[in-house]
Amino acid sequence: MDKTQLTGSFGSVELLGDATGFVDHILGIIDHINLLEDFSREDIECLARYMRCCRAGLGVELIREGEPGDFMLMILEGTVEIVKIDPRGLPQRLAVAGPGKTLGEMSLIDGEPRFASCLTLEPTLFAVLDRDSLVQVISDEPRIGVKILMELLMLLNQRLRAVSGDLMKCLENQRLRIR
Repeated sequence: MDKTQLTGSFGSVELLGDATGFVDHILGIIDHINLLEDFSREDIECLARYMRCCRAGLGVELIREGEPGDFMLMILEGTVEIVKIDPRGLPQRLAVAGPGKTLGEMSLIDGEPRFASCLTLEPTLFAVLDRDSLVQVISDEPRIGVKILMELLMLLNQRLRAVSGDLMKCLENQRLRIR
């Protein structure tokens, strides 16, 4: 990932280099990073060589709903608001994500347009893993590549189960209202 790609994707974001200088920072919040919960320090050091760290100020749109994407973010410091445009065209807050949360995993895997937008609520430090880097990890370090893919699969499955549960509750509530 070069600086022009990063600038084009994010707007005004300071590129801080690869994430190897942030391994201790990642380890300091590891309890909050579901994606890396089974990774050793050595695993994280290896993966960090394939990630880029960045800093964004307040109000920077890191991900834009509907745009193509091929990367995910891991928040190291700061908070990010996740917003989806509703059928009336109004922004609706879905969540606020803080240190240790990952964003954009679906587009990293499938390259489809972004489901929601992500905007910084304060200065934010984050690591980026793009699809080319993920492919490189899989090629260069297959054990780490398989491990990250398995963790991504489990994370996405957990989210799908939660959304399916929410959908069933909504359907039941609607069924009860129709009675």
